[in-house]
Amino acid sequence: MDRTSASGPDLYLIADQDTVYEQDLLRSPGSIKPWLAYIEYKQQHGTLYEQAFVRFSCRRDVVLVCVMERACRELPRSYKLWKMYLEFRTHHLKGRNATVYRAEYQKVNALFERALILLNKMPRIWEMYLSFLLQQPLVTQTRRTFDRALRALPITQHNRIWKLYKTFARSASGQTAVKIWARYMQIHPENAEEYIQLLVDMGQYTEAVKRYMEILDNPRFQSKEGKSNFQLWTEMVDLLVSKAKQIETGPQVGIDVDAILRSGIDRFADQRGKLWAGLATYWITRGNFEKARDVFEEGITTVMTVRDFTLIFDSYVEFEESIIGSLMESAATRTDKGQSDEEADFDLDLRMMRFEQLMDRRPFLVNDVLLRQNPNNVIEWEKRVALWGDNKHEVVQTYTAAIAAINPKKAHGKFSELWVNYAKFYENGGDLDTARVIFEKAVKVPFKSVAELAETWCEWAEMELRSENFDKAVEIMAKATQAPKKSTVDYFDENLSPQQRVHKSWKLWSFYVDLVESVSSLEETKKVYERIFELRIATPQTVVNYANLLEENKYFEDSFKVYERGLDLFSYPVAFELWNLYLTKAVDRKIGIERLRDLFEQALDGCPPKFAKPLYLMYGNLEEERGLARHAMRIYERATRAVSDEDRFEMFEFYITKSASNFGLTSTRPIYERAIAALPDQEAKEMCLKFAEMERRLGEIDRARAIYGHASQFCDPRTNAPFWQKWEAFEVQHGNEDTFKEMLRIKRSVQAQYNTDVNFIASQAIARSQQRTQDGGKDNTEQDGVDAEAERADAMAALERQARAPVGFVAASTGPEGGNRPTPAGQEQQPPAAPVNPDAIDLDDDMDAD
Repeated sequence: MDRTSASGPDLYLIADQDTVYEQDLLRSPGSIKPWLAYIEYKQQHGTLYEQAFVRFSCRRDVVLVCVMERACRELPRSYKLWKMYLEFRTHHLKGRNATVYRAEYQKVNALFERALILLNKMPRIWEMYLSFLLQQPLVTQTRRTFDRALRALPITQHNRIWKLYKTFARSASGQTAVKIWARYMQIHPENAEEYIQLLVDMGQYTEAVKRYMEILDNPRFQSKEGKSNFQLWTEMVDLLVSKAKQIETGPQVGIDVDAILRSGIDRFADQRGKLWAGLATYWITRGNFEKARDVFEEGITTVMTVRDFTLIFDSYVEFEESIIGSLMESAATRTDKGQSDEEADFDLDLRMMRFEQLMDRRPFLVNDVLLRQNPNNVIEWEKRVALWGDNKHEVVQTYTAAIAAINPKKAHGKFSELWVNYAKFYENGGDLDTARVIFEKAVKVPFKSVAELAETWCEWAEMELRSENFDKAVEIMAKATQAPKKSTVDYFDENLSPQQRVHKSWKLWSFYVDLVESVSSLEETKKVYERIFELRIATPQTVVNYANLLEENKYFEDSFKVYERGLDLFSYPVAFELWNLYLTKAVDRKIGIERLRDLFEQALDGCPPKFAKPLYLMYGNLEEERGLARHAMRIYERATRAVSDEDRFEMFEFYITKSASNFGLTSTRPIYERAIAALPDQEAKEMCLKFAEMERRLGEIDRARAIYGHASQFCDPRTNAPFWQKWEAFEVQHGNEDTFKEMLRIKRSVQAQYNTDVNFIASQAIARSQQRTQDGGKDNTEQDGVDAEAERADAMAALERQARAPVGFVAASTGPEGGNRPTPAGQEQQPPAAPVNPDAIDLDDDMDAD
């Protein structure tokens, strides 16, 4: 050991037990293992002073080294020994006040400096040193040490230093923190959000805005907090607006708040209302009220949605109210003091007038927003015209602007109504010439549909009619309906313009024919109707109107021809209405019977069943009145086969009635028979009852009985009790015991037949369940349950008795109680009652006597 050094070892601290370790050190002076073994021994058995081997004397430069000190002196490049030594010394000062024990801290700092002379590339030593310095109030020394560490270590290990350096920057604050973070941002620009937050916390708003602009201009920047560019931009805008006075702006700084916010207005369409209000708020905060008012005005006249408009307008109103309120308070103060300021009063009046004008403009501004959204909105243009009221100049300007702005093919609403209202505006003002000019332009507009163009022509003609220019109106409609002789234009061909298709508009021709009919001659009207038929645009109403017109003017045959032309154009069901009118007119005209028969046959040829009944009835009535009754009967018979199923029963009844009235009751028998064979079961039953009743009136009892027997196959006794009651009354009145028994036999047979019919049983079960559901309440349900349970119990008891009965005997129906049961006390034994036959016929005593 070098004893010429400033401090040498305290040999008295070397005990006899240390000799072994000292000898190992002498044998291997360049090895670390003896030192580690020596240190471990001292840590386990030595005192604290022996472990440290440091004595603090009055002279600061006198340091007596311990084992660790000797080891680090002997092996100054040993990272392991230095780390162990430094950890030991820093742990010794842990929890102690750095100010009170400043000298001890300085010694450890010097020890770190010694270690870093040869170990300046060891990041762990630097971390320990820097962490130790952070516990001391040495800002400048700590900052310089951080800088030395960054210069000494390679850049790949700087992250370990920067982690501590950022902690130091937060604690140091001020310009020190800003400069440290500025250096850190050069290496790690991805942590810009932390830097910006630090700048905001420290009041460096201008620098924070600059950093926001840098990261927003960098397309590769990815927010560590998961924020989008819009969120970052919104944060910057909020900072600009809220800290408007503290942020430096101008070309020198590179911050133009107006340009920033306007770029956002162009880019973020859904946030325009908020951004306009924010820009105005910025100028209000800066005290530039006129600039803020200009921004508000620009905002409410450029936004595209009502929501944004409402946001800006409410902010604008609040701004004006706050200024007016402040001026009114100042005016009140001056009044209290008896002072006068004409300029201030004039300014207050001006602002009041401006505020009233703003509130009056609101409906127009909202209308402007809606028109900016869709300039082809006819409804909103009409509302704008209504807003101007009696201001004729503005109304004309609005109509002119609307006509220029609206695309006819994209118009929302009826563009023709706008033109018509424009013309009516001049008509109401007495300027018919200008109104005609407008209509002339309107009929040349390529409207979205032919109907709009037709309405325009009709409105033009109506205007002339209101002015009593009838010839002019007819001339206009003739011009509107002008078309080639043989037009092959398809009315529904959208590839053609409305002007090319308007001559096939039914609305236009309908108005034209009504106009000609009211102001012109019959010949002119007939020409118009004929033209309608030539163009094949006639409707059923056209046919009827034309026929009625001719009939009113005594051209009956021509009116019939019109009906026939209409029937060529239309098929059923429309043809039914035309036939109905045609045949009625023809019958009333009393033309030849053969011609009428031909017309009815033509009408019935191909007639659907549901429309056949009225035609057959008219045909039959004609034959009854002007022809032969037998012909009428044949027609009614044809009707029973031709009509629909719903009308067949009524047709048979009508046929039977007519036959009976013309040929007597007996002639109806074959009709009844065919009706019973053709009708469904339920209606056949009703027909059988009527047939039987007729035979009874004729005295044909056997025929009536046979009819009842035939009808019985349609009538289940359980569901059609009225039928069986009628038959029973019939037998009681006209039959005898044998016929009555035969009726009962048939009744049992029919009931048995229905009992074995699976479909009938299923339908009856469903019907009973529905009936119980409708009639059932809680009480009924309980009663039905009791009855069903009793019925099941009786059935089971009967089956058991029948099973126990001997072969050849019939089990008693009342169980074990037989005829030997004793008579209860107090009662006399009654003779057995005669059995009751439910099928017996109640005969009078006179008959028995006979």
